[in-house]
Amino acid sequence: MEAAVSCLAEHGWAGSTVAVVAERAGVSRGAAQHHFPTREDLFTAAVEYVAEERSTAVRTLFQAGPAARPVVVEALVDMYTGTLFRAALQLWVAASNEEQLRPRVTELEARVGRETHRIAVELLGADESVPGVRETVQGLLDMARGLGLANVLTDDTARRARVVAQWARILDSALT
Repeated sequence: MEAAVSCLAEHGWAGSTVAVVAERAGVSRGAAQHHFPTREDLFTAAVEYVAEERSTAVRTLFQAGPAARPVVVEALVDMYTGTLFRAALQLWVAASNEEQLRPRVTELEARVGRETHRIAVELLGADESVPGVRETVQGLLDMARGLGLANVLTDDTARRARVVAQWARILDSALT
């Protein structure tokens, strides 16, 4: 799964095939196709698997209890700046042009989006029964996705750090 995500992030949809992934993973093409008959099966399963792993990892970071809001915001933004986000972005772009892939990616994105929102609410200690809180948390995730996009072409680390710090202050005010 990691090999598929890495290929997708590095080579895009056009350059990522079952054969390329099989070679990187050190398995035969036949073995890969036995488990994943189509390229769409392979890459949607890979992105879903790695997204679940990343969600688990983020939750694990905070098992000891609540963390400072800037730390939580940074962890949430980091979900959108790594290899998984690059791979998911390639999958989204491919789905925008390929009818057979679009419904799978749309459903996957909805599921991953709901889970990421749940994680954010949990880690931020947000009370969504308060008017505007749900939208504030979603705004954070939308902003994080935008920072991830900005990071695709250039290293945006310095600006991203300032924006993350500001969003942590905004959330302190909005969620308190």
